[in-house]
Amino acid sequence: MTDHDFDPSHDPGRRQALGCLAAWTGAAVLWSVAGGVPRALGMAAGGEAAAAPPGALSFVQISDTHIGFNKAANPDVVGSLRRAIADINALPQRPAFVVHTGDISHLSRADQFGQARELFQEIRTDRLHTVPGEHDAIDDGVAGYLRVFGADGRGRSWYSFDQGGVHFVGLNNVQNFKAGTMAALGDEQLAWLKADLAGVAHSTPVVVLAHIPLWTIWAPWGWGTSDADAALALLRPFGSVTVLNGHIHQVMQKVEGHVALHTAMSLAYPLPTPGQAGIGEPGPVTVPPGQLGRLLGTRRVSLVRGNRPLALIDTPLDR
Repeated sequence: MTDHDFDPSHDPGRRQALGCLAAWTGAAVLWSVAGGVPRALGMAAGGEAAAAPPGALSFVQISDTHIGFNKAANPDVVGSLRRAIADINALPQRPAFVVHTGDISHLSRADQFGQARELFQEIRTDRLHTVPGEHDAIDDGVAGYLRVFGADGRGRSWYSFDQGGVHFVGLNNVQNFKAGTMAALGDEQLAWLKADLAGVAHSTPVVVLAHIPLWTIWAPWGWGTSDADAALALLRPFGSVTVLNGHIHQVMQKVEGHVALHTAMSLAYPLPTPGQAGIGEPGPVTVPPGQLGRLLGTRRVSLVRGNRPLALIDTPLDR
């Protein structure tokens, strides 16, 4: 088990640009990786999930569960997560693993991390890979997060692993997060990333997980990473790079050459659209009764050899 991998079968007591597109639909995505390029597989209108191609490596992305949140925007985030888990468990092909792109908890409290860990054990998958969000790093940084989701015990919140011919990298860009400012990866992590990628062939597909987007979406709200260009420069030599983020609670996409960057919806509540008039600091958006489930959901990802374009389809909880 690598850094920040969580095996749901373990005892709970064990520590471990080119173009942009925004939409208010979806949120946990099933990804399939067959021989190289990520491909997202969505649900059909009747609720049935599309089958991944034979031999594909499929995994699911969830994000921003905010366990512990109980305000009007969503007084039952546990219920929302459990609905997403039911969708994941109903997939025709069991995902190889699930990735969580940050804000597992709402206030980074031990009881919230513990409850999240117990809920994640309900997912029928062999592994959960996580990265921290800024809500997981309140007060004492990522120390509380690492006590529950740091698998290797080295106290490091970034890591990499290989599976199905794909190199996966998990990053932490929330360590010194301050509201209204741009987050950063930092020199130590960038040096680690350079060394990590040095041993990876440029023909190997790379999937990067990080909470805050690795491109600037709206600087006044801190929706971006200040030193993202340094990280992307290390990734551009690779033939296929997919970056999966959370944080902004809505789907956006940017493509630059062979690098495709995607944000995911939340499983807790919506946030305002970037730069929305009258919003000084983005906060939970309360929507009319019956609409919340359309704004939350899951994403399925499939990496298929020979297919360079990435089709991203999100599945809302209510469809």
